[in-house]
Amino acid sequence: MEFYANGISNDIGYMGNPNLATNTYSSLQQSSIESPISFNKKAQVSEFIPPSRLNSTSSPSFYNTTYNNTSIVNGQNATPTKNYASTSYSITPIKNNSNHRNYLRDSPQKIAPQDGSPPTIYSATNIHQENVGGTTYFYPQEQPTSYQNEETLPLPYSMTSMTDGYMYTPSPISSTTTNSHVQQTTKSFLSTTYFMSEDLRNSLLLKNEIANSVEDSSNLPIEVDNYHSLSLLEASSNLPVPSSTYKAIHSSTGIKYCLRRLHSFRIQSVKLMMQVIDIWKKFSHPNCVALREVFTTKAFGDNSLILVYDYHAGSQTLLSKYFTPTSNGYTPSVGSAFSGDARPFSHKNTLQRTANGPILQESEIWNIIIQLTCGLRAIHQANLACRTLDPTKIITDDKRLRFSFVGITDIITFDSNQQNPFQLVNHYQQDDLTALGKLIIALCCRCLQSVHSNQIQHSIDLISRHYSSDLKNLITYLLSPNKVKSIVEVMPKIGARFYTHLELLENHCDMQENELLKEMENGRLYRLLVKLGTINERDLHMDVTWSETGNRYMLKLFRDYLFHTVTEDGNPWLDMSHIVSTLNKLDAGTMEKVQLMSRDEQSVLVVTYAELKHCLDQAFNELTSFNV
Repeated sequence: MEFYANGISNDIGYMGNPNLATNTYSSLQQSSIESPISFNKKAQVSEFIPPSRLNSTSSPSFYNTTYNNTSIVNGQNATPTKNYASTSYSITPIKNNSNHRNYLRDSPQKIAPQDGSPPTIYSATNIHQENVGGTTYFYPQEQPTSYQNEETLPLPYSMTSMTDGYMYTPSPISSTTTNSHVQQTTKSFLSTTYFMSEDLRNSLLLKNEIANSVEDSSNLPIEVDNYHSLSLLEASSNLPVPSSTYKAIHSSTGIKYCLRRLHSFRIQSVKLMMQVIDIWKKFSHPNCVALREVFTTKAFGDNSLILVYDYHAGSQTLLSKYFTPTSNGYTPSVGSAFSGDARPFSHKNTLQRTANGPILQESEIWNIIIQLTCGLRAIHQANLACRTLDPTKIITDDKRLRFSFVGITDIITFDSNQQNPFQLVNHYQQDDLTALGKLIIALCCRCLQSVHSNQIQHSIDLISRHYSSDLKNLITYLLSPNKVKSIVEVMPKIGARFYTHLELLENHCDMQENELLKEMENGRLYRLLVKLGTINERDLHMDVTWSETGNRYMLKLFRDYLFHTVTEDGNPWLDMSHIVSTLNKLDAGTMEKVQLMSRDEQSVLVVTYAELKHCLDQAFNELTSFNV
């Protein structure tokens, strides 16, 4: 059999490409640069080979292995060749340029041993120190111990499932590059590799800023029932009943909630009222703001009724996003949908018939329709009615639409003389569908007055000229006066547009999951840095040399290698990929060796990451033992 110069058989490969399998689990810690490389014939165990491949005569390229840069195919040894790898930071003691501590140089790449047997682990409990020519060398005093199974592994090295290796999270950016990596890699690429995207970060920071903002609350009660730190969100409105909206913090959980206060409100029949409230409290849907609890209080100096809802920071109403804001003279109200002169689609001529910006794209309108009908379908299936389907009671945060203050109309218009508070729910559900049709017209025309009785036909003609016939037919169906409508019949009219909306949601979920994975890795590295920070430069029980002696001394040198590495010119070498990659190796406890040097350059220590991890766990356990 002929072999190429790289030691791989010339008949091995897939579509002409040579097999690039890497060597795994070679005992690097037992060999030096000068020692010869030995090759052992590895026989494939039939237990791990599919039965169909045992007697197969097909290409062996799928079942060859590589050890120490030697390709072993069907029990034959190939000629080994030298492997010139890129720059590595895990190097043997530097013989030249010793005037710079932890400076960068080229050396053969170190591969973490990953053979079939468990890795050989040195016990770093006792380390022998020897001074030779003014240089201090450290040697592990105990003999290496080979652990054969998970039960015999010490605590720092045991895993849930010990297979052919260890858990190691590689750096997104290779740490085997030179210091020119800092100049070659753009800042935006680094930020998106290790941290969440700027758009998502800015959005979350804005919501967090709004949620944590503190307004002047000198004229508000210090505490209302189990809530404190009240902050006014919406001023009092007088129609149909005086009401105000506050942001407050729950005393036990610290979660922020939205409190809707009905001024001087008296409940006529508590028992019947609680039936309605309990049903709304049990109702939950992604497109509805959840009602948490309802209680009465005299903290404001009157008999106020407080409705507690979830708080969604940074949300705005459809009125403020798509229509003229409240400065036009319109006063929001909490009455039943589109009834009375104070409703947004029937108020006086304070709002002129002018467009509030360019017309919306049809895809955006369908996105709004899908979310509103989704929430409305769940409400109707629960034998409830929304009754607040107007631009002032629907909030949005760019991606999600929600019905806010659900159930408040049922409380305000509650009639204690009715034995069954849900006997008119079918009538209210028909009103919801009519209100939905009017809302769609207003969104298409970007004008609230477009739904006035003498303007509806003209508005529908305008919609037919700019939008599809499907949208026009949906509006016509919702506004049909002499027909019993159902939210279920709306779903077929949406058609395949629902799949487009579903694809957008799934893409958004994938994006958020990827961002969450970044933060999960950052949290793991953060906990590792916390351990290092609590050990370094610490005195324990009046012993100021505790962190400078024993296993802690290696951790001090590792801290310098991690953060204080310099270039050949003595300049600070700043590379986030080096820090992340090194911390990942420490967390995994790999058998890769790393050179550590003291600040006075008189001590050089070559250890494995497994030994460093053992030292870290041992030192941290010693600290935590005093806090039990």
